[in-house]
Amino acid sequence: MVTFVDRVTLHLRAGKGGNGCVSVKREKFKPLAGPDGGNGGNGGDIVLVADPQVTTLLSYHHSPHRTAGNGGFGMGDHRSGANGESLELTVPVGTVVKDAEGHTLVDMVEPGARVVVAPGGQGGLGNASLANPKRKAPGFALLGTPGWEGDIQLELKTVADVALVGFPSAGKSSLIAAVSAARPKIADYPFTTLHPNLGVVQAGEVRFTVADVPGLVEGASEGKGLGLEFLRHVERCTALVHVLDCATLDPGRDPLSDLDVILAELGAYPVPEGQTPLLERPQLIALNKVDVPEAKDLADLVRPELEARGYRVFEISAVSHEGLRQLTFALADIVAQHRATLAATPAPERVVIRPKGSEKEFEIRVEGGTYGNIYRVLGAKPVRWVQQTDFQNEEAVGFLADRLEKLGVENGLYKAGAQAGSTVVIGEGDGIVFDWHPTMSSAAELMTAPRGTDPRLDLNPRRTTSQRRERYHERMDAKAEARADLEAERIAHRNEESAR
Repeated sequence: MVTFVDRVTLHLRAGKGGNGCVSVKREKFKPLAGPDGGNGGNGGDIVLVADPQVTTLLSYHHSPHRTAGNGGFGMGDHRSGANGESLELTVPVGTVVKDAEGHTLVDMVEPGARVVVAPGGQGGLGNASLANPKRKAPGFALLGTPGWEGDIQLELKTVADVALVGFPSAGKSSLIAAVSAARPKIADYPFTTLHPNLGVVQAGEVRFTVADVPGLVEGASEGKGLGLEFLRHVERCTALVHVLDCATLDPGRDPLSDLDVILAELGAYPVPEGQTPLLERPQLIALNKVDVPEAKDLADLVRPELEARGYRVFEISAVSHEGLRQLTFALADIVAQHRATLAATPAPERVVIRPKGSEKEFEIRVEGGTYGNIYRVLGAKPVRWVQQTDFQNEEAVGFLADRLEKLGVENGLYKAGAQAGSTVVIGEGDGIVFDWHPTMSSAAELMTAPRGTDPRLDLNPRRTTSQRRERYHERMDAKAEARADLEAERIAHRNEESAR
């Protein structure tokens, strides 16, 4: 049975915004008192919250599909729809949020951190909100926009001050159980530890956390064993403790060769940009199981060589607690120095994101098509306006055309080479397809007809009285000519019959 999950993919769907309402107020003696349609409610957001009480992503492994509430529809008498209920998802501190392609969105390292990963849709305006001095009684309302829908990846990286690394069955779980109140599963076979364990250690006035990382083997950085799955839990640690087994019975193994293998795997693991490489962090050596006489002799033998490499070496026993006090106080000094350095480091400059100007609120991309160029309009506003439009309502479609023209879409299409009748698509993919016809309010330079003519004025097929009279006389003359031809043919046929 799975009890620990540190990587999961969530399928999210934020709430949809409610539609606006089309309504006209009617009272006694006031049959048409004006529009009173209310606005639709906004859809609910999906929010991630870093909670120190959560230690695993197991619940999302079993239930990866999450949905927020939809906004309510607007109603008459200026009643707005209710906003959709937002959904809060608690995740462990240290969770990295990535998009579907694996790009990091946010790193939730602070307890209580909140981030909206799926914003809800916007509620549509009712006809009361759309009324103005020129449009006093709108016969349409805006539709609610859909909420964000897609996948995100959650990856847990343990937030600990010290990481215990070493081969399987080196005694890491026993060590964390001896120095803290953690009670990990301990057995006498390799790979007993299947997930990182955290323990809190008190050394003098310094309190720090220790992470027991599952055993590393040669080739772990390439996917062998369990090391690759849990090496990322070492990324956030300040110091590393190499737990070396001095009582191993495996042939060909000794503390020095084990250390070389572990260092090679740690050096091959790439850390994120901006973080200190694993091998450049403070490292201590813990020669474990010195309560065994043969292990004590081996520890005395390899200690000078390890110290010659520049390591601080501690001979410990997780069973008899020998040397544990010296080790924990040495780690406390390293952690305290690191925290003091972080406190003295000035906070990074806060990034201020300013909104872009209206001239950059859309772009037009020309794409080749089978029957000519396709002009694709991209931008948050045009796409949202299309989503809000009820295309069954001619007045709503006209309102959309006015909004696009005011945004400058028509000028942009003309500059991109579009002509009347060109295919225009708004949004990515299939989008909404239009046959572009410049509006009458467009500037005169949009016209591509010869000077002195305006093709928009030729769209009226109604004929004048003189044209109708001329057409009538033409039809009468044609009928008279046809009758004369028939009469001539009849007379000729009768003469032929008389001659016979």
